[in-house]
Amino acid sequence: MRGIAKTDRLPVLLVSVAMLTMLSFSDNAADATSAVRSPAYNEADGTNWQAFGRTYSETHFSPLKEVNDGNIERLGLVWAHDLEPTFNSFSAPLAVDGVLYFATGYSVIHAMDARTGELLWKYDPEVYKHAGHKMRAGWGIRGIAFDDGKVFTGTLDGRLIALDAKTGALLWSELTLDPKDESYITGPPWVFNGKVVIGSGGSDYGPVRGYVTAYDQKTGKQAWRFHTVPGNPADGFENKAMEMAAKTWTGEWWKHGGGGSVWHAMAFDPKFNRIYLGVGNGAPWNQKIRSPQGGDNLFLASIVALDADTGEYVWHYQANPGETWDYNNTMDIQLADLKIGGKVRPVIIHAPKNGFFYVIDRKTGKLVSAEKFSKVTWAERIDLKTGRPVETPDARYPDGKPVIIYPFPNGAHGVQAMAFSPQTGLAYIPANEGGRVYVDAPADLSKWRHRPGMYINTGLGAAPPGMTVPPPISFLQAWDPVRQKEAWRVPMKGAFSGGVLTTAGNLVVQGNAEGKLVAYAANSGKPLWSFNAQNGILSNPITYTVDGRQYLTVITGWRSSYGTAPTWDYYGQKRRVLTFALNGKAVLPDDEPVEMPIADDESFVVDAEKAKIGSALYNTACIVCHGVGMIAGGAAPDLRKAGAPMAFESLAAVVRDGELMQNGMPRFEQLTDGEIEGLQHYIRQRAREALASMESAPQASPK
Repeated sequence: MRGIAKTDRLPVLLVSVAMLTMLSFSDNAADATSAVRSPAYNEADGTNWQAFGRTYSETHFSPLKEVNDGNIERLGLVWAHDLEPTFNSFSAPLAVDGVLYFATGYSVIHAMDARTGELLWKYDPEVYKHAGHKMRAGWGIRGIAFDDGKVFTGTLDGRLIALDAKTGALLWSELTLDPKDESYITGPPWVFNGKVVIGSGGSDYGPVRGYVTAYDQKTGKQAWRFHTVPGNPADGFENKAMEMAAKTWTGEWWKHGGGGSVWHAMAFDPKFNRIYLGVGNGAPWNQKIRSPQGGDNLFLASIVALDADTGEYVWHYQANPGETWDYNNTMDIQLADLKIGGKVRPVIIHAPKNGFFYVIDRKTGKLVSAEKFSKVTWAERIDLKTGRPVETPDARYPDGKPVIIYPFPNGAHGVQAMAFSPQTGLAYIPANEGGRVYVDAPADLSKWRHRPGMYINTGLGAAPPGMTVPPPISFLQAWDPVRQKEAWRVPMKGAFSGGVLTTAGNLVVQGNAEGKLVAYAANSGKPLWSFNAQNGILSNPITYTVDGRQYLTVITGWRSSYGTAPTWDYYGQKRRVLTFALNGKAVLPDDEPVEMPIADDESFVVDAEKAKIGSALYNTACIVCHGVGMIAGGAAPDLRKAGAPMAFESLAAVVRDGELMQNGMPRFEQLTDGEIEGLQHYIRQRAREALASMESAPQASPK
């Protein structure tokens, strides 16, 4: 099926270090006058969904209310478009002047008629031909940008690309990353004032020093660049901000890169003409390795405000000084005007991984308030006088002692979009609660080194046998940022759920792991409407109008590192674009999922020692995509059911020779025959364990 529609057409400063948590080089609060007037400025016009969070406020709120809590039961499917099989359809769409724009996989851009689902054009940057060693466990692209008739996207191999929005023709392409290091792009660009800015990820895979770069939208010429962590002092510093930041690091941190990747959230603030950066975690995660004598390690785990025209530092707020848990600040940065203490203040609202909900003054960077919105054990509270967390005694897993700490690296709020409604005054968070065992890597930490190419470099050790953590849970949470209290919550199934949309029709709309798209009353959390999407949904829905009619669109598709129920098979998923409106009458075909059996060859003899080699390899290089315990969560095929591991030659062709790179499977050319053989034995071992478990399970009685 290519699609379903009413039409059949579907073709194709410097201050003391102790005070560095919040400060400002400038108090310039004047409204920007030089900014290009983009439609993204207009909060009141819901016609288009032009930015990642609709407008520059990035709140994922729409003022549209044709579809509302009084008529939501009439919302029906208008058309559906099947997507080609891909490892990633977790991408936020845009809607501009009746055209939908979105990306799948490694930045394959689509333009579709929003009325009918007709494919207008598609652009494939052919990342698999360029990425080489950078094609690792990146998530694929999560969003794109639109401005002045152009569509912008980043690519895993480090290009920033501008396309003509009408034709899909390439306008320009700039390589923004070092082709030799481990950095890559999975997050959306941000646009403002005739510029487009892009960050990157990849610091978990090798020594990477984070930065963002702004380019001229028309020409692709670099306008400015800002690094988020300092480099080698012997090379000098790019600016005073880096000189200041270097005083908060110890040891030879630059040899580890430092991290600080801005791999997702940013926000442009036209009121102050600033761009806010959500800065990532340290690299490696364990601070005892990269900065052995401690220090705040600026600007890790921070929001950093820059002058939008020059890229010069203005202020920062650091949520996790000396970050050591993979708690990054790359989650949504949303702009709001809140009445606090009887006065309306321009603020940032922010719910990062670490489990605290922050309200930060946009003018000064000063913390207004912060409270726990999920289970948190690394800190007791945030001291409002200093802005710094009051950490618990075991927070930094001292003396080699393993400690269970909440939240886990997935975070109390991950990368799935939250929303804020100025109508209800509530933020809506796809929240999680999960813990992890933190313990230092074994042996001498001073001798720890990155393992390049295919390994996630955490600097942490494995949990000791018998030390387990309860399975993570998830919930949709409505949070009052003024009172810093939960207003309501709806429990979810699974470790996490999809991004969120909220509207002036008193609606909150979210997809979930069960394969449902659900609308709730924004003021109460009462379920009002549900649609069986036949697939899990991670992408956030958007809403917009065409010819005066309100539409709602979401992209379905599920990927996870957890194979816990509910889950979705990589091959069996129905990845689609779904578009709804009042009185829509289209229906999806009946869904009959086919469960692929566990593959096995009884003549194959598992060698336990070889399987140990494969286990070590799998749990450092394969686990993110193929699943914890080799129980796939939709990001990649279940290896226990796959045919390639049945023979050494076929497994080597895929894993080492890159036979399936075009499908998104990386090539690990450095693997030896012994390692591939070990991986084969481990896969067969896990397959046999699954078969044995199935045979011993109680059988249902015949009816």
